[in-house]
Amino acid sequence: MSAPHPSDSSAPDAPAAPTRRVRKAVVPAAGLGTRFLPATKATPKEMLPVVDKPAIQYVVEEAAAAGLDDVLMVTGRHKRAIEDHFDHAFELEQALATKGDTVRLDAVRDPARLASIHHIRQGDPLGLGHAVLCARRHVGDEPFAVLLGDDLIDQREALLSRMLDVRDGRGGSVVALMEVPPEQIHLYGCAAVEPTGEEDVVRVTGLVEKPAPHSAPSRYAVIGRYVLDPGVFGVLERIPPGRGGEIQLTDALQELAAGGTVHGVVFEGRRYDTGDKADYLRTVVRLTCERPDLGPEFTAWLREFVAGLDDARPARRDIAA
Repeated sequence: MSAPHPSDSSAPDAPAAPTRRVRKAVVPAAGLGTRFLPATKATPKEMLPVVDKPAIQYVVEEAAAAGLDDVLMVTGRHKRAIEDHFDHAFELEQALATKGDTVRLDAVRDPARLASIHHIRQGDPLGLGHAVLCARRHVGDEPFAVLLGDDLIDQREALLSRMLDVRDGRGGSVVALMEVPPEQIHLYGCAAVEPTGEEDVVRVTGLVEKPAPHSAPSRYAVIGRYVLDPGVFGVLERIPPGRGGEIQLTDALQELAAGGTVHGVVFEGRRYDTGDKADYLRTVVRLTCERPDLGPEFTAWLREFVAGLDDARPARRDIAA
């Protein structure tokens, strides 16, 4: 299922009036990380390393690369490590400076230099919509981006920048969409869409949170990138809890979509899901293989290791017999 083509019967959207440029990002990071227990008993899941950086640093780097210089972390209890990571570590920095270890010194300083980082606690974990609502005072009446830490977008992709361009041209809110197999759509929010005059942009007419495959309106899943109009706060404030007894961002966007103010950017690039154990491990392997300093040696070892597995399988079958 490909993105609707501009030649479809729906007329292209008229360009919207220029809107205020987005400069703030919100990163919800209050989840308990239960799928990674016991590793996340005392360590935030967002701080689990992906090669040699915590997952959440990749997300903040993506926001900074798209020009968002103000980042609000919505955290919870036992998340102090996130705050510490994006702060200066003066004793460590001094020790590295004394040794003349400029490479590690820059690596330690980089997180604090990416953007102006702020923190607020969500308190009760009442869902993604509630986490976004917690950002209302900081965001004010400006449009803003939301980046979920479980979804890592490859640094070579320009998804967030493209979404910001669509918001600038069309106003309203913009969600990132990716086509997934029918048997996986129940894991995501799912969008009903109509074509626009741009090949990678659709108008979102409805949203359903984690539908059954037979009732899903499409195969377009909402992935963890949003550019939201501040009007979403008023909707989040008054909608009742939805699926799982939580305040769902999907439900608020469904109401906005009914008014014709939500668009989707169809993404076909490289995305890594670190919210699942197996996908997390695959992400680490992929990114390690692509690193010029680690990739050649690691890839050679990996080939040898996999070949060893293949050689061992017949012997294991013989033993079982």
